Amino acid sequence: NTLLLLLLFMIILLPITSSTFLFPTTTRQQRSEVVVAFAVGFGATDKKKQSKNKNKEKKNKRKNKGGFLEIETMNPDVEKKKSDTTTPELDKWGLPPPTEDDIFPPLPSDMIIKPSSSEVNMKILQDALKDHIQLDLEKNFDDNLIERRQESNTPKMKLKLLHESPPVLEIQNFFTTKECQEVISVAEGGGGNNNKGSPVEIQSATFSTLASSKRTSTSWFCHYAQMPTLLAKASHVLGLQLHQTEEPQIVRYRTGEEFTWHYDEVPRTQLHNGGQRLATLLVYLNDSHTKKGGGGTMFRDLIGVDKSLVMKPKEGSALLFFPAFKDGQPDDRTLHKGEIAIKTKWICQIWIHQHLYQPSLPPGNSHDSAIPAIQTAKEELGYI
Repeated sequence: NTLLLLLLFMIILLPITSSTFLFPTTTRQQRSEVVVAFAVGFGATDKKKQSKNKNKEKKNKRKNKGGFLEIETMNPDVEKKKSDTTTPELDKWGLPPPTEDDIFPPLPSDMIIKPSSSEVNMKILQDALKDHIQLDLEKNFDDNLIERRQESNTPKMKLKLLHESPPVLEIQNFFTTKECQEVISVAEGGGGNNNKGSPVEIQSATFSTLASSKRTSTSWFCHYAQMPTLLAKASHVLGLQLHQTEEPQIVRYRTGEEFTWHYDEVPRTQLHNGGQRLATLLVYLNDSHTKKGGGGTMFRDLIGVDKSLVMKPKEGSALLFFPAFKDGQPDDRTLHKGEIAIKTKWICQIWIHQHLYQPSLPPGNSHDSAIPAIQTAKEELGYI
């Protein structure tokens, strides 16, 4: 009887001890997952299971473009171990690097953002500009925002309010095709019709000291006398003051190049020269927009047709916006970027400051030396 009871006891106990030995720390759910994983990973012999394996293998191969087949057990403990071994990226002080939101924080919820209405006249435009640099627009544009010139061989300029608050303007037909090519020739070595020396070529020129602002374009700082048409139109058509103007720049973006999020405002440490930038005037010198997009100027927080406002680069069109209010207070709503160029993109640009600005590049550059060339350009354009 004793032997019989002992034998019966062993029969009952054996399956339990075997299970505990094989899976000493796993739950029932985890054991089933491990068994399924092994079955999938090493295959079964019947045709039905082989077919399922092939389908899963194809799926995994599509998933893993490198051609490696990964077997996932779906075991949460394993996944936890994988994540625990990942070392977070730290800066030289041992801190997590700043995110884009740290450098360019989202705007406060009560910040005014007002898109442009479908119908805009001069009164609406002037009201949108009342807190910014004074522009002499009524002198040269009618109530429909079309240039007042009576006769001309070139298309008339037309203002378009792309965004009301903050104001962003497009100036259509600001340059002719010939004028665009003349500006590009300055950068390519021709020097323009009023050659006062070569422009200074530099890489990634920007006031920004933030590592998150990346510029991969090439810029040329030009003599004022090399850009008489740009300055003649800026002063006559818009009323912008020559002696408050930064050195004209020509910028080239090759395919794949960009200028990530940034502000045009001047850092406090450099406000001694001219004060804050009040206006940005940017002219597109070629049609660099494609069906795939690219090359545009995008404003992160402003409202456009495709969510964020984007000015598409069109040859001869100009973009005018205001990095700061007329009192010099920066306007954070104007955060923008130059989208990745799909094909080569050319622009020229100037910034208008609060006060008199002293140029530093190229050596010997001055506003006064450009006045004769600007006067000649105004005569040729029929302004005087």
